[in-house]
Amino acid sequence: MQNRNQTKSLGLASALLGGGLVLAGLLITAPGAPTKAAMPPADSLQITGAGATFPYPMYSKWFNEYQKLHPNIEINYQSIGSGGGIKQVTEGTVDFGASDGPMTDDQLNAFQAKHGAPVLHFPTVLGADVPTYNIPGVKAELKFTPEALAGIFLGKITKWNDPAITGQNSGVELPGADIVVVHRSDGSGTTYIWTDYLSKVSEEWKNKVGKGTSVNWPVGLGGKGNEGVSGQVQQTANSIGYVELIYAIQNHMSYGMVKNAAGNFVKADLASVTEAASGASRDMPDDFRVSITNAQGKNAYPVSSFTWLQAITDFLHWMMTDGQNMTEALAYARLPRPVQQKELKSISKVQ
Repeated sequence: MQNRNQTKSLGLASALLGGGLVLAGLLITAPGAPTKAAMPPADSLQITGAGATFPYPMYSKWFNEYQKLHPNIEINYQSIGSGGGIKQVTEGTVDFGASDGPMTDDQLNAFQAKHGAPVLHFPTVLGADVPTYNIPGVKAELKFTPEALAGIFLGKITKWNDPAITGQNSGVELPGADIVVVHRSDGSGTTYIWTDYLSKVSEEWKNKVGKGTSVNWPVGLGGKGNEGVSGQVQQTANSIGYVELIYAIQNHMSYGMVKNAAGNFVKADLASVTEAASGASRDMPDDFRVSITNAQGKNAYPVSSFTWLQAITDFLHWMMTDGQNMTEALAYARLPRPVQQKELKSISKVQ
């Protein structure tokens, strides 16, 4: 965190986890040598973050609304993917990071060794990965079993009229066209969620590919960010990919239902994502690192997840309270009340 300009805040307590620091009333701004650009006023605060594309629509809304309430505070967030966010947090080049997959024990230990302080994880909102597809002439809402999704992304199911797909979609005329798989090309929390789910429902996937923000894909084309995958699917006939729910909704893309652990085909929406988190909310670990993919529950959507922020405390408190009222308008589910209360308690300890 060398060569960082320092600006005084107006009493904003900040956990600057990008550099392993916990500071009050002081912000160390973005890295780099001094430039000829005008310095911000002495009573202003600049906060820089980077990471997940999965929650970007929600974060963008939150940052804008928060700045309206606090005009002296500017939050700049780069939507570069969870892998990039974790990397920049670890290198100390941003003030906070965002990821849809929690940092691993090895990553946390490496950060602690480098900076002498821990990274704190705070879930901010709930979302879902959905299988989105572009099949000319097919507008139906398809049903996917875990076996079908694993088979498609393993490259073992290669035709849209494979019995593993048609067997669950009677009445839908699916073509004999080759399936084109689209996946993320960058380090991605959306990928972490998708591969975490596939690892739980398919032993073959778990053993051959595994889970992570980046994996060695057996088949497919790569797209950068949720935006890139959305664009690739929209431009490629007979393709299938995975994106965060809001990207499918905003781009008017077809997306399917997924069979959950209870044996029911469930569509991703506010209620089904919230139900997936209900069990975790009752038994949330102190570090908030928990997976809710393939969760129990009659109507639980199986590819759901928290998304995490390693961030500033005052803004986090606002997100956990007033900010939650803005989630449903963007198709994210608000945090369960027990999770909010546990987080607020943890945030209050960061000084």
